Amino acid sequence: MISMAGGVSLDRVRFGPAGRPLSLKSKKLEDIPPYLKQLGLNAMEYEAVRRVNISEEKAVNFGNLAREYGILLSLHAPYALNLAASKEETYKGSLERLFRAAEAADWMGAYRVVFHPGYYRDLEPNVALRNVIERLGILVEKLVSKGIRTVLSPETTGKVKQVGSLEEVVEISRSIGVKYCIPTIDFAHIYARSRGERPLNVNDYLDILEYIEKELGREAVNPVHIHFSEIEFGEGGEVRHHPIGSGYGPDFTPLAKVLVETGYSAVIISESPLLEEDALKMKKSLQEIAPK
Repeated sequence: MISMAGGVSLDRVRFGPAGRPLSLKSKKLEDIPPYLKQLGLNAMEYEAVRRVNISEEKAVNFGNLAREYGILLSLHAPYALNLAASKEETYKGSLERLFRAAEAADWMGAYRVVFHPGYYRDLEPNVALRNVIERLGILVEKLVSKGIRTVLSPETTGKVKQVGSLEEVVEISRSIGVKYCIPTIDFAHIYARSRGERPLNVNDYLDILEYIEKELGREAVNPVHIHFSEIEFGEGGEVRHHPIGSGYGPDFTPLAKVLVETGYSAVIISESPLLEEDALKMKKSLQEIAPK
């Protein structure tokens, strides 16, 4: 939400990097939260994209430090997930990796576990989607039984062979229930998947956010968890991420205008190659648009 009388409310619109800040010389996990606060950032997505490799003690300590310095944490689960897979070995291994990510997120108090649902492969899209939903239902039962509270967050994906269109992540969340599952909206991925057709302007961004709210309720956009960068795409969708201002799309400015004019709350994670530098650039862009 933007305070129309007093500028940007950083309790409602947060910015941070996907992973350890590149400009931080220290390799110590405990040095990240104070450094982010020093920079003027207040969110971070912990990257467990290769594997979940953190002990409960370290995760709890990191989470406590993050809260002390006002940093809202999310966690990105391993890329090696395919909940749509036909092979039992593949989807069961994927469920175990996603469980471990949710467990680590719960230890550190991360509010979302972001993940890529899977691939169509030799399956029809509706069958792949049904598989994802059924298997996530099994996982949610396990999470509830273990007292793990972190919300699962299927991400809009950038490649046309991946499960993860906007409509699919909304359907996944609706089927599982927003108490347990809320989408992550990666606008770069939506742009690449559409081969640059959207989002292009204020109306495109607004349509996407209003669609999520209409289908899932206000809880799904309060806040909306966002990934942003510019992106290069080809016939199959995503090729690689680029920095803000590189000349690729999508443009952040229309999204900033939507957040200012509508009051949607958001956590915006920079997936640019420049990470915290572009998180700060987006924050500055939004502040310049907001009424003083």
